[in-house]
Amino acid sequence: MDLFSTFESSFLKTSRPPVFALMEPDNATAESPRSSAPSGKGHREHLGEGAMTDQFSHNRYFHFHLVSDEDLEVLRAVVEASLCRTEDLVGTWCRSYTDRFGNSPALSEDEFKDLLGAMLNRSHEALLERDVDRYRTEAERAGDLLAGRGMPLEEMIAALQLLNESMRHTLAGNLPMNPEVEAALDRISHARVMLFVSGYLRSLSAATGAQALSLKREAAKLPGSARNRFHGLVGASPGMKLLYERIEMAAASSGNLLIVGESGTGKELVARAIHESGPRKGKPFVALNCAALPKDLIESELFGYKKGAFSGANNDHLGLFRAADGGTLFLDEITEMDASTQTKLLRAIQERAIRPVGTTQEQPVNVRLIASTNRDPKAAVASGNLREDLYYRLQASVLTIPALRDRREDIPLLVDHFIAMFAERFGREVGGIERRALEAICNYSWPGNVRELSNTIEAAFTFGRGALIEFGDLPSSITSAMEQDTPVTKGETPDCPRSGGHVPSFAEAERDLIKHALVTTNGNKVAAAELLGISRKKLYAKIEKYRLASLPN
Repeated sequence: MDLFSTFESSFLKTSRPPVFALMEPDNATAESPRSSAPSGKGHREHLGEGAMTDQFSHNRYFHFHLVSDEDLEVLRAVVEASLCRTEDLVGTWCRSYTDRFGNSPALSEDEFKDLLGAMLNRSHEALLERDVDRYRTEAERAGDLLAGRGMPLEEMIAALQLLNESMRHTLAGNLPMNPEVEAALDRISHARVMLFVSGYLRSLSAATGAQALSLKREAAKLPGSARNRFHGLVGASPGMKLLYERIEMAAASSGNLLIVGESGTGKELVARAIHESGPRKGKPFVALNCAALPKDLIESELFGYKKGAFSGANNDHLGLFRAADGGTLFLDEITEMDASTQTKLLRAIQERAIRPVGTTQEQPVNVRLIASTNRDPKAAVASGNLREDLYYRLQASVLTIPALRDRREDIPLLVDHFIAMFAERFGREVGGIERRALEAICNYSWPGNVRELSNTIEAAFTFGRGALIEFGDLPSSITSAMEQDTPVTKGETPDCPRSGGHVPSFAEAERDLIKHALVTTNGNKVAAAELLGISRKKLYAKIEKYRLASLPN
């Protein structure tokens, strides 16, 4: 995995950007000749036991997990020379950046020199003074500013990599670059990239959070009947509006809940919506798929264990109940849990306490339990897959999610939602979906519910190349039903738009309008642009977007 992929993955998995802090030596281990000095808990968790070789041990401690004081001393001559030749260095760096990104860099030459040139000068002064905190502040502030200027993350990282090359080129006749200097230069370069990315992601996270808060405030002003989205759930059908109302009522209470719905309907999304709408928001939300773990591991995963409790228990394990303390524990597919573990789960719910494996003492926990199942709960009780007493404990608050086939009027809304989501993820501009493709999607039964619909749109992005999702981009399981013109359920007509009653999407209408203008003017783009009331540049962009270049010139 390359450097950009590493940071992009980190950002997608968590809304909180990474923070790279100065690691101080741990007194307990600083006396050991074989331990790396920043061996506090945070450092071990970041690098893992034994991850640092002898080259990085012997009572050293490290700034940003990478750069030692010895590295800063080795780099002193390089930094002093860079300060003396700052103007030449920044000029070389700026030319390399412009050459690399051609006619479309995020920063102009003046912006580059003002922003990054000043940052480089201040950060080099901080390094000479061994002021690591100021160095970190300068780098993170620059990353924040670059995010605000709209510079793509990969462009920023590439520009920082060019800095080392520019330093080597500019200082080639002044300083010998021996292996020790080269290694130290690489390490400070990696630290610089991490700090820039930290500031960049923090800026994006703050902007995203502010935008989300604004949208939530606007949504809160809407009457319940006007909602078509709610905490990640999408739909405006009566069944979904009722679900939104029940989620809000459930969030206001503190009791345990059972969510019932077929696979792929979004049970975890509903659980998260309850958590985010209630007083436990901001506290841990911990999810476990009970079907994903063998029965002999679920108990230790839920309740934790003490060191030595069984073979392989080399350390204490907190367990999910204690990990979720103060928040919500979501147990997906609870009917897949074996009966003995269900018994212990029931006791934990009743007593609000758990007993880790290998101990005799109970420990109190403050957790709201939300369970889910894709089965009929009463049928699961009858078949022995759900303990009756546990069901009685949960049945007071049951939320049922409608299957996608029972809310067909939401399908176009969901399709638009997934098109927007995957357009951003794939970096492709897809304007919508063709009429026949939408009709095929509406005519399908969706046994996998919303998850299957999401996978279908993602596959269309993967294998389609047009400006719209076309009929041929869909799986044969969906298109065959349309070709046979058979409804998914006998005697049932889909609620989606069908031929004769279809309201075209904006993209479809725009494409047809541009096509008509080009045909009317016999392909004369100047005349077509005047007819449409847009510039020629915008018309050319639309022609490329909608693949209309093959029309007569």
